[in-house]
Amino acid sequence: MITKLKNHYNKLSKKEQEKFRKKSQIAGIALILFLIFAVVVYAGMPGLEELENPKTNLASIVYDIHGEKIGEFFIEKRQEIDIDVVPQALIDALIATEDRKFYDHWGVDVDRIIKAIVKTVFLAKPQGASTITQQLSKNLYGLKSSDENFIETGLRKIREWISSVQIERNYTKKEILEMYLNVSYFGRSAYGVQSAAETYFSKKVSELDVAECALLVAMLKSPEFYNPYSDSERRRKLTLERRNLVLQNMVEMEFLSEADRIKYREFKLPEKPRDIRRATLSTVAPYFLEYVRQQMTDIVKKHDVDLYRDGLKIYTTLDLGLQKIANKSVANQHQLIQKAIDYNWSWDGKEKIRQTAYDRAIKDTDAYRDAETEAQKDSIYNAKMKDKKFLARADSLLKIVETGFVVLDYRTGYVKAMVGGWDPLQGRGLNHTTQIKRQPGSSFKPLLYSVAIDNGLFPSFPISNEKFSRGGWSPNNADGKSGGMVTLRKALAYSMNIPAARLMIFPKPGKPYVSPYQVVDLAKRLGIKSQLDPNPSIALGTSEVSPLELCSAIGSIAYEGKHADPISILKVTDRNGLVLEQFQPKVVQAMDKTTAKIVSNMLEDVVEYGTASHVKSYYGGRAGGKTGTTQQSSDVWFVGYTQDLVAAVWVGFDDRRLKLPFTFGFGSTGALPIWGTFMAEAYANPAKYNIGYGSFGGLPEDVEHRDFCVESISRGEIRLAGPRCYNIVSDIIKKGKSIPVCDINHELEENDKEIDDNTGVSGW
Repeated sequence: MITKLKNHYNKLSKKEQEKFRKKSQIAGIALILFLIFAVVVYAGMPGLEELENPKTNLASIVYDIHGEKIGEFFIEKRQEIDIDVVPQALIDALIATEDRKFYDHWGVDVDRIIKAIVKTVFLAKPQGASTITQQLSKNLYGLKSSDENFIETGLRKIREWISSVQIERNYTKKEILEMYLNVSYFGRSAYGVQSAAETYFSKKVSELDVAECALLVAMLKSPEFYNPYSDSERRRKLTLERRNLVLQNMVEMEFLSEADRIKYREFKLPEKPRDIRRATLSTVAPYFLEYVRQQMTDIVKKHDVDLYRDGLKIYTTLDLGLQKIANKSVANQHQLIQKAIDYNWSWDGKEKIRQTAYDRAIKDTDAYRDAETEAQKDSIYNAKMKDKKFLARADSLLKIVETGFVVLDYRTGYVKAMVGGWDPLQGRGLNHTTQIKRQPGSSFKPLLYSVAIDNGLFPSFPISNEKFSRGGWSPNNADGKSGGMVTLRKALAYSMNIPAARLMIFPKPGKPYVSPYQVVDLAKRLGIKSQLDPNPSIALGTSEVSPLELCSAIGSIAYEGKHADPISILKVTDRNGLVLEQFQPKVVQAMDKTTAKIVSNMLEDVVEYGTASHVKSYYGGRAGGKTGTTQQSSDVWFVGYTQDLVAAVWVGFDDRRLKLPFTFGFGSTGALPIWGTFMAEAYANPAKYNIGYGSFGGLPEDVEHRDFCVESISRGEIRLAGPRCYNIVSDIIKKGKSIPVCDINHELEENDKEIDDNTGVSGW
């Protein structure tokens, strides 16, 4: 061939040879450009294997400790269905609107492309020309980029044409329709018509009527814009018009009669549910699922995997059975509290709080966010402030009391149940066990008393209950009573503030029994990472912590001073079962074992006869715990433990300026019932939840019982009972503690007086 060309070239004249060279150069350049163009086009094309075997994204599955599915993480929430269950009206609406020649073309509609080019270029009326197969190609292979330019769009269209032809060669029209309906996005995280039918109509796809089918097809153009749940009236109006256009298209294709079009045109759009997430969240542990998702961020980055596409398996510590009990306990108590709030609510004095709620609600609407100018925003703002229905909704949200409830196995740190808000199934907004920090009030006192015991004091050590003032700090007991002496045990059991505060001030003579810095140090060792202020008021729980932190810390006291970091993920594997990460409990001896056992013994009295004695009306087993209430009842707590579990409850408003009603304004009435009802039901069937096998255990060998003289304690003296003491109390103390024996003949005293065990009794 080359020889023939050379011979031909040599026979030409010089002028003809010059022409030949120019034509050859042009042909060469054209060939090079074509090759470059082909490389660019095919560089963005899916491979042949992918074209013949398209793969959809795989969701990552989350399992509980028994291997039951909790939920999943996904980009495409897809429930695949067979084309045979899809109503014919949905297929008709799709073809009439998106691709009227679907059954006639081979993946690309050339006539439609030419018409679209003419209208776009010459008439300045942009028009799409993609077939259903092209749209499927784009959805399956991610060919479209969000920031593509004009040239990139042209290249992408060519890629779509090529892949569409390949799809048409490998699949029947029926199979193409099935794939298209299973992968298409309908907004609200719904991929595929089955998910869309459940999300917007709470129906199976087979149950959809003609108007509903038309609406779903209408939304395909732009699911976020044509959104029937939008707060923008303009968007809802345009969505309705788009649906009616689909009905008109069906008439033009003779899929629908004019009479039926008129009938279905009058059908309204679906009403927005009170909780839109309820339609898309099937898990009973949404707050825990989100907690896991946040922890997976570093794991997926480390292993270069995609949480939403790569089909990971995430095995966790949660027990779905205990989670369901926790959900019920929170829901029941919330109903009671909310009823009391709604009945007694008054807006007097809440004008500023109310205005803050309105402002936040207005700025969170689609209409306000869509506004392009400040003038438009002001107009929307002013209109919403005159909308009585809108303001009523904002008022109702402001009045909702929130809850945080978390349960741990304190020996391992395993998170067994987590409810992060008033509605256990909602899963939106703040997780009120991990993402809030509030003053714990008296529920923090076990840490204070732990330091006191570690510093050489003991449960029957007498402390003054007389009021004092130091540097402007003058705490009161909840009931307003004061005076006399009280033991540490009684002060903790009845949650008395003055004796607790006196542990932080300087007795005469000497130094304070407890230093604020010692309390902060212990708190850190017990897993509290929040910033704590080392000042004397920490004795009363004024530094803010999260419920999970406090739960873990109190669990360490129950676990003989050993601290186990909270853990929620046990193992993560890839789609093939290869282990990416595996986690084990991290347990350290965070405080003295003997101190922990003594304080735990004191906390059992809080439940036995103190402020948490109400536990007995729910749960009859052995338990220890502490109630907590902040000033003006803005936060109420209960943190308690059994032989296996520790659980923390917080109840309050998101707006700290609001306070709970008096009936539920104490830790014992607002928070404790959630803990009590949960433990009662859990321990009714302990084998089912793998609990009931732990033990409180006995006292350590270096602890003994000693008899103390009550009259001596009432005078602020520390005396063991002597032979002539008749008012005696037996209590525990570390061995080796040297205490003098009382030598007073109390039988001769005329004004014998018992220490007042009920001083300062309150709901704290």
